[in-house]
Amino acid sequence: MASRLRASRLPLALVAPLLLAAAPLQLTAEEEARFPAEEANQGVASGERVFWAIGNQEIGKYDARTGERLAHWQGDPERFPHLNSCELAGEKLVCASSNYPATPMASELVWFDAATLTLERIDPLGHGHGSLTWFARHDGASWACYANYDGKGGEKGRDHRATTLVRMDDHLRETGIWTFPDTVLARFAPRSSSGGSWGADGLLYVSGHDARELYAMRVPENGKVLEHVATIATPTGGQAIAIDQDEPDVLWSIERKTRDVVRSRLPEVAVASISQD
Repeated sequence: MASRLRASRLPLALVAPLLLAAAPLQLTAEEEARFPAEEANQGVASGERVFWAIGNQEIGKYDARTGERLAHWQGDPERFPHLNSCELAGEKLVCASSNYPATPMASELVWFDAATLTLERIDPLGHGHGSLTWFARHDGASWACYANYDGKGGEKGRDHRATTLVRMDDHLRETGIWTFPDTVLARFAPRSSSGGSWGADGLLYVSGHDARELYAMRVPENGKVLEHVATIATPTGGQAIAIDQDEPDVLWSIERKTRDVVRSRLPEVAVASISQD
């Protein structure tokens, strides 16, 4: 006989095995608002009542309530061929940058003053595990995603299946490495992960390059493959995303074709119903 269990009514130690044993949950995020932003080609970052729209060589800072642009930075395309994503880290905006589609791949972190968008410093990361597409802080560590591709921008001997999540300390020294599960890699193909943002629920929310969906992931206590907890249908397709820092159930994403920044409401993955036979 089928039964319904609510994760919120069970101890975490009992809930986790149930989630792992089941197929990934299928959920939907609901769109709430759209804001035109000419820089919205690569992704979006979120802060306190503001967002930053990210383009290949430019960033725009906007009021998250009115959509008014508050600041703008324009980089030299020769020096900054491909900004991929940014995230607020204290009073700084840290951005993942690469030389895509050139090879050999090279990546760096570009740091800005979050208020003024003044460029402050650059941390080269070298060749690494691929092309750095996003960088996030969580649980006292830095987390970096290195993309790999089939075809354009890829390197010989690597394809999308080599996409890698790396944990680093404050000196950018590696302390852990994970790969993505087949269920998510199949959705990335032939590209890779374009965005990632940590939720207040402790899950990592990851986007691909094109698919109009988000993947809620868990870092396993043991093992080197991330756990696919849920797939969330979204109003927009791929690119860099951000979980709102004030409202943890709000997702910021971009509609690349229309250059819009989109605000959506996320479902509660941790309390979603689990069906059992």
